[in-house]
Amino acid sequence: MAFTSNRVQRLRRLCSDKAERAQEKAFVIEGATLIDEAIRAGWQIESQFVSPGASPCSGAGSAVNDLAVGVMQRVASTATPQPVIAIAHKRDLQVSELGAVGDSAWIVVVDKISDPGNLGTILRSAEAAGAHAVVVTTGTVDAFSPKVVRASAGAIFNIPVYEAVTLQEVSEFGFALWGSSSHDVQNAVEFTKAKLSGKVAIVVGNEAHGLPLNTKLDGWLTIPHAGRGESLNVAMATTLLCFEVKRQHANQPD
Repeated sequence: MAFTSNRVQRLRRLCSDKAERAQEKAFVIEGATLIDEAIRAGWQIESQFVSPGASPCSGAGSAVNDLAVGVMQRVASTATPQPVIAIAHKRDLQVSELGAVGDSAWIVVVDKISDPGNLGTILRSAEAAGAHAVVVTTGTVDAFSPKVVRASAGAIFNIPVYEAVTLQEVSEFGFALWGSSSHDVQNAVEFTKAKLSGKVAIVVGNEAHGLPLNTKLDGWLTIPHAGRGESLNVAMATTLLCFEVKRQHANQPD
């Protein structure tokens, strides 16, 4: 299949264009390891594209497109592309579903994070710690961009991701909003001393600016540290917060 093929051009657009992914409700998975993880998690694989000499992933039940020499290098988002990539359909999640979760459910809300690597790591940490979902506000990097999907190391296939949600909606669903800040915020609580055992949402903000201080929250969390740095990387901070929530939920009475 040549680079000029309509199917290849569509694949190229899905790799690079957020609006195309949103319109088609589809995204790209690069590499057999991630494709296999998506298949195991029950995602619908629409089609696979395979470089010369490579083999498609089994069990997808999808169309296989054999690419001509050099085509994958012109389509994929990495300098050294994987020999097989796939198009998958997004799942149709409705934000109203968050209103039906139990009182012990907890989520992570990502507000205007711009770096794909950070969002991917946050997805990994949230999924590993047992979060019910990750919520992404408008203005955050596309959770289904190839870079985020790679950085999530398959976590995105195993935790629900709700897009374009507002903090007000999350609050209306009964979650207590706890924001993280590296600044001196009045009445902020050390994260290990806050009560995070109920229906809570951990809210993290932009890498450079954090959460605005006028954000309507139920409380602010701080992570004390002794080094010279003013703050932790947002993905590292989120990881600490997620596992503290996990610890407190594990210790709460049934």
